[in-house]
Amino acid sequence: MIELTAADVATATGGRLHADADARVTGPVVVDSRRAGPGSLFVALPGERVDGHDFASAALEAGATLVLAARELAGVPTVVVDDVQAALGELARAVLARARAAGDLRVVAVTGSVGKTTTKDLLGQLLVGSGAGQTSAESIIVPAGSFNNEVGLPLTVLRVQADTRYLVLEMGADGPGNIAYLTRIAPPDVGVVLAVGTAHVGKFGSVEAIAATKAEMVTGVVPGGTVVLNADDQRVAAMASGAAADRSVVTFGTIPAADVRARDVEVDATGRAGFGLQVDGGEPLPVRLRLVGAHHVSNALAAAAVATALGVPAPVLAEGLSQATPVSPHRMAVTERPDGVTVVDDAYNANPDSMRAALRALAVMAGRDRRSVAVLGEMLELGDGSRAAHDAIGRLVVRLNIKLLVVVGEGAYHIHEGALQEGSWGEESVFVPDLDSARAVLADALAPGDVVLVKSSLGSGLWRLGDELAAGGPEASTPSSTLSSTPTEPGTEVAP
Repeated sequence: MIELTAADVATATGGRLHADADARVTGPVVVDSRRAGPGSLFVALPGERVDGHDFASAALEAGATLVLAARELAGVPTVVVDDVQAALGELARAVLARARAAGDLRVVAVTGSVGKTTTKDLLGQLLVGSGAGQTSAESIIVPAGSFNNEVGLPLTVLRVQADTRYLVLEMGADGPGNIAYLTRIAPPDVGVVLAVGTAHVGKFGSVEAIAATKAEMVTGVVPGGTVVLNADDQRVAAMASGAAADRSVVTFGTIPAADVRARDVEVDATGRAGFGLQVDGGEPLPVRLRLVGAHHVSNALAAAAVATALGVPAPVLAEGLSQATPVSPHRMAVTERPDGVTVVDDAYNANPDSMRAALRALAVMAGRDRRSVAVLGEMLELGDGSRAAHDAIGRLVVRLNIKLLVVVGEGAYHIHEGALQEGSWGEESVFVPDLDSARAVLADALAPGDVVLVKSSLGSGLWRLGDELAAGGPEASTPSSTLSSTPTEPGTEVAP
């Protein structure tokens, strides 16, 4: 992080200083005391189960210089604020403004109901060593995983250094105003909207409300910046009308009118897509993705559209997309086990759109010669439409001729119900209540040549089974009989 004094932190956050004003923060900003080190700033976030304030002394012992807290702590140098989370955002905003004033820093922000993390990862790889000034990996910040909320995004922003050239951010939302808040912390030079789907519809109330929230990205882009929109999604394409006159709009998609377009898309037997990349009507350039699933074509086009806006030539983009590999865990991660089982771990997140895409990829990968196995858990935050959405996924499994369906957890039961209603018979669809039961079924059922997909929302806990299967089977990890999310409270490890 850019070096700050305790007085700088107090000024940026509007906090009350209870420390030496000249004390210097030279290390990272952390919310986990175990990640504190020399010169760190420890942010004492309150949590539902644990309170970060209880770990302040441990952070100091590990070398932290200062603590951002909601109350004074005896013997601990602190900046006291009314709202620690909000103060973290204000600190990030101030640090980013300083970095922008001091150097040539460009901020890219990606939002959408699906594809944010993959697009962000692809873009990071396109920018390294690209035609955009032969950028080094050290001058690009692209967080691993999904640090896309009111805590994760500021922590990513606070990693900027004086020589940072590109800051690539993911912005998530589970309610109106979320994207507007995040773009206030980090106003993007290039803002991307990928798609409007039904993820978190239970919190938003309607797809229209989701679209309105994603559109906050368009108004959050800095004057003179670029808005990148998915021309294949009518709700996203319509957001162009909300772009101010001094913002340019670049579109991507498969339709002829898209500025960055995929032509002649085809998917091979491994589930990987190839297409001709056409930029601004130029000659199509061949691309063969290493990511599994036809849905990644849209993510690749989005990354290419951003890179185009940043000055990367089309030939460099085509080559870069063909070389790009999966980065963040639990996202269509393919493992070929020595016993002949292929594991596709896509258990980081799930909504109806991503579930359908993953199942179609499974069907393609298995083809006619291999057995397809889908291990599915609950899709969270779907509200009143949850039962119908899960039922529809079960019916799709049958229509795609997936050979074995294992539904895990009470919240996912209606996937099993939908499969039965669609015509699944015998033992083609199995419902189990927990991870241990799923382990037992798979230990008996999986055989060499099988292709097995593991897919659910993170909070369903199915990612644990994905890890185990990729490692070689349930015996490779200690069983856990309950479905639980990865701990994310202050003082604990960050989710995978």
